[in-house]
Amino acid sequence: MSPNLVDFLQALGHPEEPMGVFYTDSEPQAGYTPKAGAAFSYEMELRGEVDWGALWRNFSCVVGQIWLARKKQTAAYFDAQHFGCVGGSFYLGFHKPQLDFIAHYVSTGFAGQSRGERYLRSPESVRRFFTELDPRPAPARFCVFKPVSQFQPGETPEVVAFFARGEVLSGLCMLASFITDDFQVVASPFGAGCSHLLTWPLHYLARGKPRAVLGGSDPSCRKFLKTDEMTFAMPHELYLAMLDGWRESFLTGETWAGVKKKIQRSQEAWGE
Repeated sequence: MSPNLVDFLQALGHPEEPMGVFYTDSEPQAGYTPKAGAAFSYEMELRGEVDWGALWRNFSCVVGQIWLARKKQTAAYFDAQHFGCVGGSFYLGFHKPQLDFIAHYVSTGFAGQSRGERYLRSPESVRRFFTELDPRPAPARFCVFKPVSQFQPGETPEVVAFFARGEVLSGLCMLASFITDDFQVVASPFGAGCSHLLTWPLHYLARGKPRAVLGGSDPSCRKFLKTDEMTFAMPHELYLAMLDGWRESFLTGETWAGVKKKIQRSQEAWGE
């Protein structure tokens, strides 16, 4: 871990280094990846060719794989055959359009069969969300999440993601505005947990409006986050700017020193 990052985390009062995300054609030598999944596509769904039992047999959440990687300080990685979750495969850019089944699953379910998650009001709302978010096609075979200190020469994260509780998040949110002089630089859009970690930051960046994304609000991913923990993901350029400029901010002042006492009490309460 670089001395600058060590100093920043100490000033922030946060013990866990962030995860960087990038795409590569080289498979990581170590880390967690889902078991191979069954083939599927929207066209297969229309033809009634999806083997749903096989598709769900090896289900695993993207955020769940990242949770394992966080605990062991290693990588979590995915590709078009090892995606874990149909939704995650869409958000990471390995397939689209999204299945019609998912549009119902996220909203109303199917009459007489399942209630659905009721995260959005209707399948039409979900489809509009998929269209508006429009994940970028994966630019290389593997999507890799790993601690930023483990990036090698020639590797650069596109997005950097923190996992933190309220007090630390308050510091990250305020610092992002301080660094950019943008009062709306932090966004918290609707989406799955993995979309907050990668898809939404890339979405804003591609449209010329770089944003840090406050996420983890997806109830389905909460089991893979600590109690009260949320995510905070940003383009790599913003992360570097925060590393370079935090010493000029409130993080060195008395007000933040008081907040850090709350952070310490929280860590003690959770045995960390």
